[in-house]
Amino acid sequence: MKPRFAFVLVLCCIAGVCARAVDNVLAPLVHIGAVDGSAAVALDAEHFVAASDEDSILRVYCRDRGGPALQSVDLTGFLDVPVASPETDIEAAARIANRAYWISSHGRSNRGNEKEARCRFFATDIMTSEYGVNLVSVGKPYKDLLKDLIEEKQLEPLRLADAAACPPKSAGGLSIEGLCATPDKHLLIGFRNPVPQGRALLVPLLNADAVIQGRRAQLGPPVRLDLGGLGIRDMALWQGEYPIIAGPPDGRGQSRLYRWAGDDKSPRLLNYISLKGLNPEAVVIYLDKGLQQVQVLSDDSKKVQNDDAGKSESVLGQKQFRSIWILPMLALRYGRFQTTSDVNTNN
Repeated sequence: MKPRFAFVLVLCCIAGVCARAVDNVLAPLVHIGAVDGSAAVALDAEHFVAASDEDSILRVYCRDRGGPALQSVDLTGFLDVPVASPETDIEAAARIANRAYWISSHGRSNRGNEKEARCRFFATDIMTSEYGVNLVSVGKPYKDLLKDLIEEKQLEPLRLADAAACPPKSAGGLSIEGLCATPDKHLLIGFRNPVPQGRALLVPLLNADAVIQGRRAQLGPPVRLDLGGLGIRDMALWQGEYPIIAGPPDGRGQSRLYRWAGDDKSPRLLNYISLKGLNPEAVVIYLDKGLQQVQVLSDDSKKVQNDDAGKSESVLGQKQFRSIWILPMLALRYGRFQTTSDVNTNN
């Protein structure tokens, strides 16, 4: 029998904890339990589910309030990763209908060591009822996506085999950090690295549901985007348009926000949205907000100093990451782009 992991989020029991706050746009929200939100999708109008690149646990949070995770599910067993090294490096997620797809970095360690556990593509179904939300694993995790990418003939000029042999943040290395749906219900895989000829790389995945049943990935022709030499940190789809978080392949420098129409034209840089002080890794779009308000999660990886031992060590209860709301559509109306810290929604 295939392993299945499910959890139930009983909304009626936590309604008081998750009640919306109208002033939450005045400052970043702090979510506790993980040091980053490296991948996330919206569950409903109140919650999102996020993965961390440091473990194999999915955590549910209130979108409008900070605080600890409301629920979590450990997928270590389902993902078939070593108990001694359970880090799958989950970096991106995308939702199509009631199914969320998740992808790991498929890259090596920072020292260039192979990490088999980082080669995972998998899915969870989002099931709602009067009692809450169930998140259930589907099929089985696919471990051969990197092999499929390397062997795909139309991708041969990109020399992904050479990239995969290098540390992920080195020049020409390989790291997948983006995943999003397309209007025809396929997926786009976004690469933070490599950035061939200075253009960000997207590869269409055309048979995601077959892949999670063990079939070889069917890949489309690569898409190259001019993001000013930056790679893909994450992207999402809303009514044919894509907000894109772009960042330096080597992790040094400032991330930027772009908006792409999904066509042959270059994405538009949103000059007036500053992501300074953040390490944005995931963008979440909600049905009730669309592009009026977009939530961005930050990688706030930190070590807590142990004064007694003189060492830095992670403390689970103190792991946290931030999220902010940005308003790209509202800013367009006024001739500039604003962050939510610039806007008082009570007016």
